[in-house]
Amino acid sequence: MQKILVALSGGVDSAVAAALLREQGYAVSAAYIRTWMNEEMPLADCPAQQDIEDSRAVAAHLGIDYEIVNFVNEYREHVVQYLVEGYRKGITPNPDIMCNREMKFGIFENYARSQGFDGIATGHYVRKLAQADNSFDLLEGLDPSKDQSYFLALLRQEQLAPAIFPVGELQKPQVRKLAQKLKLPNAEKKDSQGICFLGDMNINRFLEYYIENKPGNIVDPEGKILGQHRGLHRFTMGQRRGIGVPSNADNQFFVVVGFNIEQNELVVAFDEPDAPGLFTSEVEVYGLSFINKPVTEPCRLLAKPRYRDPAQAITYTPTGTDSARVRFDEPQRALASGQILALYRDKTLLGGGFYR
Repeated sequence: MQKILVALSGGVDSAVAAALLREQGYAVSAAYIRTWMNEEMPLADCPAQQDIEDSRAVAAHLGIDYEIVNFVNEYREHVVQYLVEGYRKGITPNPDIMCNREMKFGIFENYARSQGFDGIATGHYVRKLAQADNSFDLLEGLDPSKDQSYFLALLRQEQLAPAIFPVGELQKPQVRKLAQKLKLPNAEKKDSQGICFLGDMNINRFLEYYIENKPGNIVDPEGKILGQHRGLHRFTMGQRRGIGVPSNADNQFFVVVGFNIEQNELVVAFDEPDAPGLFTSEVEVYGLSFINKPVTEPCRLLAKPRYRDPAQAITYTPTGTDSARVRFDEPQRALASGQILALYRDKTLLGGGFYR
């Protein structure tokens, strides 16, 4: 009997994942991964305590062993530091993708193996497919509205091999019905939103604790000063709200189209299709990571520029061992340096990399 440690987040998806594995005959235990101590920086709406209570209640209801694993220090090093340093450098990081690669399928997975477990399970809406050569592919979840493959774009084969995704073959309504049928205590709990450990907290409020404001000019693409900003870390490409520059008499709104890091300038333009820098047809991608076999030849692929974005047709041209040039058939809006491009062949996630 295989021993599986389920990452029980407190949400309904991982709870149903644990229940399904138990029904399928696995020896199931559960662990809540603690990534934040509210005493370090009090977050008024930090969801951690409620999630702990909900995950503990689910484990008790299912009659499975439960523990809280404390990875606060590791999370600070691998995720929070990456998040803060990214914004400090003027790029837009993706902490949820890094959390999956470094924490859930890295440190947590290693912990599970060290404790004698054969693998881990999560509530991600993705599908794992075994190949004839004993390797594994990762496919989009069956429910297109809940597919979470984008967030696993930087996983490696050795991380995927011992992982199980019990809800990937289900639609979200089916998961809810199963939770209700099993009388799980969190069956009606709403899905979490926002960055994994911040809940609904505004990112700027969090960054204020780590990054000092560095005021500078807001300029148009020609360099004309339009106003003042409090710090470049407060903005991202394509942002419209909270810029601090009002619309004009024709009710045209400004949008962020670039950053002049050396001059500490925020570049904005009117939100129109021809706004300089707002739309991009070609990008350089670096730090490429592939889940199974790397793509080493020029080819046609699909790519998701962001989570929830539909897959885009691209021409993919390798430029190095971990870099490539990507040309989109259709120009893409507000691609931010530091974000992740996920690569697909049909429904199979191939891997991903960072926008330069």
